[in-house]
Amino acid sequence: MVHQTMKMNNSSAPSASSNSRVMAGILGSLCFLLASCAFSPGVTTVPAPAGPPVQAVPPVAAPADTAALPPPVQRGKSRWVPVRWSELPGWGNDSLHEVWNAWVRGCERPVAGHAALCAEVRQRSIATPAEQAAWIVGRFQPYRVTETDGRLPDGLLTGYYEPILRASRVATPTFRVPLHATPAGLQNGQVWYSRQQIDTLPAAQAALAGRAIAWLADPIDALILQIQGSGRLLVREVDGTERTVRLAFAAHNGQPYQSVGRWLLDQGAIREASWESIKAWVAQNPGRLNEMLWANPRTVFFREEALNELDARFGPRGAQGVPLTPGRSIAVDPQSIPYGTPVWLATQGPTLNTARLVMAQDTGGAIVGAVRADLFTGWGDNQGDAYTLAAALKQPLQMWVLWPRGGALPP
Repeated sequence: MVHQTMKMNNSSAPSASSNSRVMAGILGSLCFLLASCAFSPGVTTVPAPAGPPVQAVPPVAAPADTAALPPPVQRGKSRWVPVRWSELPGWGNDSLHEVWNAWVRGCERPVAGHAALCAEVRQRSIATPAEQAAWIVGRFQPYRVTETDGRLPDGLLTGYYEPILRASRVATPTFRVPLHATPAGLQNGQVWYSRQQIDTLPAAQAALAGRAIAWLADPIDALILQIQGSGRLLVREVDGTERTVRLAFAAHNGQPYQSVGRWLLDQGAIREASWESIKAWVAQNPGRLNEMLWANPRTVFFREEALNELDARFGPRGAQGVPLTPGRSIAVDPQSIPYGTPVWLATQGPTLNTARLVMAQDTGGAIVGAVRADLFTGWGDNQGDAYTLAAALKQPLQMWVLWPRGGALPP
């Protein structure tokens, strides 16, 4: 799942304790557009996938918090500075069982250096919180994520979600906005027609003929879906039946992403970059709808995926290749934090006050930098909790990665 982020302003979020960062939603976390933490209400915890029989494992002894610390780790866009467990704000107060499903799913494609511990992760799926915490402390070393020169950055946390939208398999007077599969022959990274050219040039329209997967009623909903990178459709089929399918990110047209919220803010057309403000502006200025949409030349193409009962209880697959877990999966800059890494995050703000363990399992076009994260909040329509949290989340962030003690460090 590769999503974008809509920028609300040009200033960075204030630091959360000596210049720290938190996940945010660009464009009002609107990361999702304006691109997700309390556990998303209404989301069912799913039992871990079946694996080898669970065997008893001896308790792991936690090393003394006074032991010598390892050296810092230099990454492409960050520096990891080793710290003691006592320095992690809120450690010991998290409901660790809520992250364990995400961790087990992440072990389907573990990051280098973590695979050897995945059997122990699975074995502790039914352990008590105290046993899980003791195992983490015994097996992992926490590192504070900083800028490459060691400075504590103004971290930013935003949110994103998986929209649920009504759609039609064929174009109708109501459902007239197409969602396209990747054009034939389009190569990864290739610069293709812009959004405006797709809407106006016969050659672009001919290249997309027959490529529509489904049709939406609202062009803003289509834009939201493209920015989120994935979504669920309640599709009315040709025979009148309805079923739910998932659209996953397949490719984009190679054009730069530009936030329509930023475009409207720069013109003084709206005061805040929220989807509500954008839709209200469109309702008052219908003749300028295309002008606004064309301000973002990037278009996203999708692929359709079947959605069985089990898949429906998880989010879409993130960049790590595993399903996302609401409230416990984050998108990161992989040049700062590798996919599959456990991350302790802390944030305080008007939308969310939390310190919790999450898994780095996705990325996004606007998720760039050392202490930058996007929290996956779940799925739902534009009245649901997942949307509300994702749209509002934009606040300071601090991050610590957990790396196996004695394990090979990432390049």
